[in-house]
Amino acid sequence: MTIEELRERLSSIDEELNAIMAELDEPVEEVGDEERASTEELETRSAKLMEERQGILDEIEKAEKALEEEKRAMKEVITNNNTTVIEEREEEIKMTDMEIRNTNAYIDAYANYIKSGDDTECRSLLTENATGGTVPVPEVVYDIVKTAWEREGITARVRKAYIKGNMKVGFEISASGATVHTEGGGAVSEETLVLGTVEIVPKSIKKWLSVSDEAIDIAMGGENFLRYIYDELTYQIAKKAADELIAQIQACGTVSTTTQVGVPKLTATTVGVGTVAQAMALLSDEAANPVVMMNKATWGAFKAAQYANGFDADPFEGLPVVFNNTITAVGAATTGVTYAIVGDLDHGALMTFPNGDGVDIKFDELSQAEYDLVRVIGREFVGIGVVAPNAFVKIVK
Repeated sequence: MTIEELRERLSSIDEELNAIMAELDEPVEEVGDEERASTEELETRSAKLMEERQGILDEIEKAEKALEEEKRAMKEVITNNNTTVIEEREEEIKMTDMEIRNTNAYIDAYANYIKSGDDTECRSLLTENATGGTVPVPEVVYDIVKTAWEREGITARVRKAYIKGNMKVGFEISASGATVHTEGGGAVSEETLVLGTVEIVPKSIKKWLSVSDEAIDIAMGGENFLRYIYDELTYQIAKKAADELIAQIQACGTVSTTTQVGVPKLTATTVGVGTVAQAMALLSDEAANPVVMMNKATWGAFKAAQYANGFDADPFEGLPVVFNNTITAVGAATTGVTYAIVGDLDHGALMTFPNGDGVDIKFDELSQAEYDLVRVIGREFVGIGVVAPNAFVKIVK
């Protein structure tokens, strides 16, 4: 019997014993042979039930102790043929891949895989469902990568697609409007629709850093090592992706073509409390959640204009401000140079990740070996495109 079945039987015995006790407690005016026989039968039955009850309690205690032993053995790490494996035993339920990927053993194994390129130790820890293909990252790495993309203010707001190969996105350049048709009048003209297509071609973004042999061998354990490497490289790659998007927005003409969306521009030689509002007026209706992108020095100029105005108006019209220092500061901008961009990143831009948004890490132990340094290279394959007309407005000098 299972523990649950034993407990159900124990409950039944207690109910029957309560009924017997209630019957024995009933007053009897005259005690004859029949009454004595009935009482003796109840007492005999009660004794047998008490004996069975004690046996069930002993069985439950033994079963609970056995279950505790199973639980203690669940995450026991054993060494078998020089390969570390995780063995979990509880009613024949195995660890899921995600649970294994959160263990210290797998995190250390993944760190060793990043250093050596040998994934044997990682695969030995995974279930049969995860054999072959790319070695899955520990959850700590997934969180680091996700945080890095979200920490960068521009990439956090851009739509993302996870598809293989190049991606073509259609957009409307122009369309003739509807016509009022008077009864009996001539046929209305067919709509004139002009469409364009933006092709997003993924490219590799790389970043590398040097780490001393001593840091790798001594100072950095599995999780600390992964946090240091992935946090630094992923954030720098996300930052570069944002810079590339800014460059594409700046390269767009003011009028859409069949292969490129139009980005209007507002010429403002000096910043004022109404400059952002004027730029917003040039956005399309679909650009519903605009932000203001600028150099931090330009932000300071806008704030100075606000202070000079006696704090009467917010120069950013309540919009979030996202900093990117590849945009020229207003003080350094020359005629025709963009010093701020207003636009909806979710509607107007798209990033594609053919291999997912994780970062591939490679170790180069040879290039700087004479300096006792290891070169760590991070690579992300990502496509970036501006995909909607009038989703952005450039503010130029």
